[in-house]
Amino acid sequence: MKIYNTLSGKKDEFKPIKKSSGKKRVNIFVCGPTVYDYSHIGHARTYIVFDAIAKYLKFQGYDVFYLQNITDLDDKIIERARQKGVSPADLATAFTKEYLKDMKMLGITAVSKYARATDYIKEIINQVKRLLDKNLAYKIDGDGIYFNIAKFKDYGKLAGRTALQAEDSVSRIDYSRDKKNRGDFCLWKFCSDPEPHWPSPFGEGRPGWHIEDTAITEKFFGAQYDIHGAARDLIFPHHEAEIAQMEALSGKSPMAKYWMHTGFLTVNGQKMAKSLGNFIVLNDFLKRCPANYLRFFILKNLWHSPVDYSESVLIEVRASVEKMEEFVKRIREQKGKTSPKTVTALMRSFEKDFYAELEDNFNTPRAFAVLFEFMRGVNQFLDSGDISKKQSGGIYKLFQEINTVFGIIDFKKINKPIPEAIKKLAKEREKLRESKEWQKSDEVRMQIEKKGYTVQDSEKGPVIRSI
Repeated sequence: MKIYNTLSGKKDEFKPIKKSSGKKRVNIFVCGPTVYDYSHIGHARTYIVFDAIAKYLKFQGYDVFYLQNITDLDDKIIERARQKGVSPADLATAFTKEYLKDMKMLGITAVSKYARATDYIKEIINQVKRLLDKNLAYKIDGDGIYFNIAKFKDYGKLAGRTALQAEDSVSRIDYSRDKKNRGDFCLWKFCSDPEPHWPSPFGEGRPGWHIEDTAITEKFFGAQYDIHGAARDLIFPHHEAEIAQMEALSGKSPMAKYWMHTGFLTVNGQKMAKSLGNFIVLNDFLKRCPANYLRFFILKNLWHSPVDYSESVLIEVRASVEKMEEFVKRIREQKGKTSPKTVTALMRSFEKDFYAELEDNFNTPRAFAVLFEFMRGVNQFLDSGDISKKQSGGIYKLFQEINTVFGIIDFKKINKPIPEAIKKLAKEREKLRESKEWQKSDEVRMQIEKKGYTVQDSEKGPVIRSI
């Protein structure tokens, strides 16, 4: 398998770091949310992508440990809590619950551990102390502890630069006129009541933004691990800071062997912003659109390329998902007896080509193109009823297998039996159509739709689907 690695700037062969246990283990860390507001569909892109990647690695036989942090203390959390008249801890707890509920609705189940930053204050303090002891950090009275980037010669190696740019996601507590270098970043912010704070050997305060990630990953993985993932706006300075902290402290490089950054998601060609009225909250989106539609929209695009959302794109997504679900339903119901060798050859070719595309940088656009081409080929045999029950069962099982990775087909809906009352209405409608009573047949169709089903006419008669 090859993966595009931000650190090398090219596709690298995927070879996990050898573990002392001897297991075929892959350790993944993905930057999680800062829980001061609801998640939006841009956040969903990153979490859906890494959910699928982790599941694919598991499918390939790896023992995957997927760790994700949750920033539950931050300037934005403190400010939002002040505005709402609640404690930062209560605000963070409430939005953490909302985030985890969203992840469950999206079918994101690959995460092994969600690590809240405030549960690892001991580890954070320990890292800051060791950085001070090694003279890699310094104290600014009345302000905090800062990392000295001049002490780390490789600073900037991930982003290929050392200065901020407009699209960067920056820490909210790193500004101080007393810093030694412009790029120095805060490890520990001195503070006291009413802000949340903890005692430490270097003064009461709270963690900086970057230090929580390295403290958490060191706790679970040690100084080095396999994959670090996130959205690309975190490359600088956040990930650059992580590298500087951990590699300077441990003397080991690289901290993460593969850096994977998802591309930006825009809405109608513009960056999401509440001021533009195009800010799509994930929970609101899922109220009007099934989660598997959003998963397919995200996953049909190459994970590190930009993607643009629009309502017209969603219409295309719905049509594609319905095609897949209708195909799987037809396969499940197929009970032919003949076993043409062409179908078996199609299956073998499809499976080989589909997974070959995933092995090449998890190239889902090309993999799904192979899938739809396979469906077109098989549909020709389904139309003539020229597929055996054994072959159709094999195809059904193959699509189930693919869906364990992608979660793009609603098998519960496909396997849901059509109620007898709906079948009766469909037959009634068909009789009305045969007698050319079009208005009455439309009225019956509307009754069927109100009950959550649609009827589509085909050469072989009406096809009933749940909406």
